[in-house]
Amino acid sequence: MSWLHDVFVWGQVLLLVAGLIGLIASLRDHSVRAIFKRNVQSYFAGVLGYVVIVAFVVAGGFLAFDRTFFTNNLANLDQLSDRFPLLLLFLVPAITMNIWSDEKKLGTEELLFTLPARDLEILVGKYLAALAVYTVALVFSLAHLVVLAYIGDPDWGVVFTTYCGYWFAGAALLSAGMFASVLTNSATVAFVLGTVICAIPVFIGHLSSENVFIRALSLPEQFRDFQLGMLPLSGIAYFMSFTVLMLYLNLVFITKRHWSGTQQTNMGLQFTIRTLCTAVILIGVNMVAANATSRADFTSENLYTLSPTTEKLVENIEKDHPITIQAFLSPDVPREYVPIRKQLIGLLRQYDQLGGSRIEVRFVKVERFSDEAEEAQLLGIKAVPVQSERDGRQYQDNIYLGAVVSSGYDEIIIPFFGAGSLAEYELTRSISTASNEKRLKVGVLKTDANILNDSNEWRIITELRKQYDVDDVSPKSAINADDYDVLFAVLPSSLTAPEMKNLVDYVKAGHPTFICDDPLPLAFSSMFGVSNAPSQPKPSPGGRGMGGMRSPPPEQKADNGKATSLINALNIAWNNGQIVWDKFNPHPVFGDLPPSYLFIKPREEIRGAFSVDSPITNGLQEMLAAYAGHIQPRPGDDTHFEPLLRIGTNSGILDWDQFTTDGFDFQRMQPTAQLTPLPSTPGAKDPDAHVIAAHITGKNDKQLNVVYVADLDLISDWFFAQRDRVDVQRERGEPELNLDNVSFTLNAVDVLAGEDSYLDLRKRRSTSRTLKKVEEQTAKFINERTREEQDATKQADKNFDAAKARFAAERTKLQEDKSLDARTRDILLRNMKENEDRRLEVFEAKVERAKQESIGQIKAKTEQEIRKTEERIQMFAVSIPAIPAILLGVFIFFSRLSNERRGISSDRLVKK
Repeated sequence: MSWLHDVFVWGQVLLLVAGLIGLIASLRDHSVRAIFKRNVQSYFAGVLGYVVIVAFVVAGGFLAFDRTFFTNNLANLDQLSDRFPLLLLFLVPAITMNIWSDEKKLGTEELLFTLPARDLEILVGKYLAALAVYTVALVFSLAHLVVLAYIGDPDWGVVFTTYCGYWFAGAALLSAGMFASVLTNSATVAFVLGTVICAIPVFIGHLSSENVFIRALSLPEQFRDFQLGMLPLSGIAYFMSFTVLMLYLNLVFITKRHWSGTQQTNMGLQFTIRTLCTAVILIGVNMVAANATSRADFTSENLYTLSPTTEKLVENIEKDHPITIQAFLSPDVPREYVPIRKQLIGLLRQYDQLGGSRIEVRFVKVERFSDEAEEAQLLGIKAVPVQSERDGRQYQDNIYLGAVVSSGYDEIIIPFFGAGSLAEYELTRSISTASNEKRLKVGVLKTDANILNDSNEWRIITELRKQYDVDDVSPKSAINADDYDVLFAVLPSSLTAPEMKNLVDYVKAGHPTFICDDPLPLAFSSMFGVSNAPSQPKPSPGGRGMGGMRSPPPEQKADNGKATSLINALNIAWNNGQIVWDKFNPHPVFGDLPPSYLFIKPREEIRGAFSVDSPITNGLQEMLAAYAGHIQPRPGDDTHFEPLLRIGTNSGILDWDQFTTDGFDFQRMQPTAQLTPLPSTPGAKDPDAHVIAAHITGKNDKQLNVVYVADLDLISDWFFAQRDRVDVQRERGEPELNLDNVSFTLNAVDVLAGEDSYLDLRKRRSTSRTLKKVEEQTAKFINERTREEQDATKQADKNFDAAKARFAAERTKLQEDKSLDARTRDILLRNMKENEDRRLEVFEAKVERAKQESIGQIKAKTEQEIRKTEERIQMFAVSIPAIPAILLGVFIFFSRLSNERRGISSDRLVKK
């Protein structure tokens, strides 16, 4: 069984721990305690100790709350964690540089070793003293969490494991710093040597980021799981082993005095061999532990532990039809894909252990051009090219990260687990589908969207095939409801009148239907513009005919693309030529996106961005829509309209001619829409929280069960690619969008089909914990900017209208002048009209330029206010941790001064 590997590793670690406990038990407490107390007091006796701690917490504040922290808008310590090993290169040598070197320099070394204490007791006492000082520094840095809790809502489980990682990493490097100090009698040299020695585990991973052996020796690599919210067996084993090895080297050098300079000339060689053997043993333990997957999961969502849903499903697998999972994995993957590979292995071992005889897991290590690669190829698993970054350069690697789940009923292929894949969801869904004798069926309606195109199938269809049987449905004849559990209709506004009637009849009968339409489907954009918009005519079936002759004209869309009969059947209002805009954008790095890109997310002004009552949206965190339409219910009591997605009140509506101009695609010979640049505030906002998607059901005698989405781009392939790359973006420090578009669409289909097994699994990702205080302040500035921009626009329009009124008055005066004959009056009026048009054009340009300058100034002012807010928080975050350390230093200084004066006779004190 694969879990025996972890048991073996745990046995090794427990033996190591037992040996250490036995060794410590043999020490005499009073000796260790005396050395410990002596070194701690010595460290805090001078000002240097406090300076180092203050410098450490201040530097940590700058690293944790830098500009990237506010750009990412996430309440975590990722920025500090990414650079914490570098911070240790300063802190650890500063703590340990005097620990042995001062003993040699001041001549107290001989006195120290003549104390009634063994060498090991002295070593342990000094190490514990250094560890205590480091722990004190970490305790002072906990003030960072006060700032984090004030401006956001961090995951305290992840914070706990992160600080455990800080402590383990520091504890390991302290032993290396002590080893540097034992080599010299100069504190300065000890600091430099300590930095060099500590840099080896910190930077060794850069020698070859693809080599498993070297990567296992890298401190940042071992720290990664702690940062994610876990206490990993492999990481703990690594830090303990490193500490033991370095302390053993310390012991060898401090015991050298017993045999150096004597006749025992071979002792140096013996200790060298002993040290090498110890190193080999410990490295071997770490290499074995590197493949272990045991780890304690402290994340709030228990992301790395099998959910109750999965446990229940595994228990219900029929013993007569066991499940076989074959995982085809490359042994070496780019560092961006290491987390998903480790998570996948860990989850599969949990499946194996939980399932017993019902689940058999087989791990296949796949090298390119090997027999295993051919086997994977035959089963449908191919090497996937992925982009990786090493030493600032881009590389393309071909890796295997796929699985085949099979039973006596079915076989499910998962070609590739992307870096941001929901591994447990993918595996559990595949196990459930493979263990069922019959699948539910989704019918995909044929429309101009053509998402079921054999040569270019949309990824939403590929995703649905992993769970459902998917067939295309022709709207040219009546749709047989018995053939499908859910109908998937994308861009139904492109249907002809007879086709629309068949769809409406199907919907009216109450059959579950997912409808997705869009006033401006960006998914069909090209260099010529956007095509297939509902308000545009259908393209010609064959473009140009033979000899340049046009083919027969296309059929007309039903209701000219307005889908009136469908909208009426659903008892809703939808305008095929209107989009909505929203000023809300929680991602500063994407601040240049026009307001037609809608970030749907719960916030102060719109708590109902996602319906908490619907299983489709309950638990979702953030979605993105682009140039979306909006829907609203019409009066009536025979339907229930449940909003699923809504944008905030700092929004408005734009008509077709406000965001497009006419274009033409000369390749496909069809009209297109060219997008016009939108200003930061496109128009007047309205108080409505516009609905982007809703679940519409019938009441009384009316039968309806429809999920209607007014944005086709919401299900486009881009969101699948984004989902697969989200962890790669986090690893590379790129702007990260962790969006729920894919989960929303799959949830909607599942709810319509009556399948609720996977709804909870799709929610299992880390909660988006944003900087709420910063968002509140930013929202105030943006609202103020919107109001000022609207005032500037109104003033410009007012000035332009006043100019037109003046010109109209002059024209009226001329028309009423009776002293002029008709011919002269016509000539003067014509000249006046030409002059008026030119003057209006110049004046309009002047007014527009003044408006843009005013808006630019308003925008600059807003950005300055936002930056000031961020800088205030940063200064608060940097200064707060230093204050307790400074106060403690002042308190101890005056306490010592008071104690010194207490023992002095009053007549010996100097009096002013």
